[in-house]
Amino acid sequence: MKVSVVVSAYNEEKKLEDCLKSVKDVAGEIVVIDNTSSDKTNQIAKKYTDKVFIRENNLMLNVNKNFGFTKVTGKWILNLDADERVTDELSKEILDLDENMSTNGLLIPRKNILFGKWIRHSIWWPDYQLRLFKKNKGKFEEKHVHELLTLEGEAEKLVSPIEHLNYQTVSQYLYKLEHIYTESEVENIIKSGKKLGWHDALRMPAQDFMKTYFFQQGYKDGLHGLVLSLLQAFYMEVVFAKVWEKQGFEEKEPNIFEISKEFMSLGKEFYYWVLTEKMNNEKSPIKKVIHKIRRKAAKIHK
Repeated sequence: MKVSVVVSAYNEEKKLEDCLKSVKDVAGEIVVIDNTSSDKTNQIAKKYTDKVFIRENNLMLNVNKNFGFTKVTGKWILNLDADERVTDELSKEILDLDENMSTNGLLIPRKNILFGKWIRHSIWWPDYQLRLFKKNKGKFEEKHVHELLTLEGEAEKLVSPIEHLNYQTVSQYLYKLEHIYTESEVENIIKSGKKLGWHDALRMPAQDFMKTYFFQQGYKDGLHGLVLSLLQAFYMEVVFAKVWEKQGFEEKEPNIFEISKEFMSLGKEFYYWVLTEKMNNEKSPIKKVIHKIRRKAAKIHK
């Protein structure tokens, strides 16, 4: 079947053309929302479609995506970002679909390329995304930049992936962290009325690291997995610090014994994951890391 492709883009002259080229076989029409770009995004979009709409660049990115969904004429919508590409395999799979199928949405795996490598574990794979859905059956709630599409009815899964040229440089990661993602995260915490305490300055980054590196097996992606897990921890520390700032830099300070107790608790959780991984995989690289830590600790205490 052919689909209506919707792309919302801001200053994406380097990526948009490859995105639009990748949908040439499956697109019955293309709708591009230009979020008031200052580069050649608009000109590039007009090479592929006459349905180009200029909208104010909104921090809540999903507002303009929802707007794009209202401008399609097709029965099915494929929602993409400028840094995503429809693979040849996915293109064929979509063309073979029946547009009158009973399901209202289709989840598509996303192949994330980060810092030059396909990341196959943690939150990055298979990273199913609801991207293909019937018109008027899916939309964003416009509450959070990380939110997923909400669907009326059931969704099924496709096999072939979208390729996502995710963070290509550390600077790009840090820019989005500062200007897009953490701002939205902080705003939602403030709106919820939740009060963060000093312990959250330790727990939020530590628990996110352990979740992505151990529970979601980020360690299997080698140094990439370690760095990405640490960056995720840093992300959560920045979120905490920004909420603390919004709360007036409250000075309720813990004493050294409270901090020590918190570190001991987190250390037990860390050790739990190490032991769990050791039991699951006797050849785990985690064992080598722990042995190195123990040897260094032994030297210090001599």
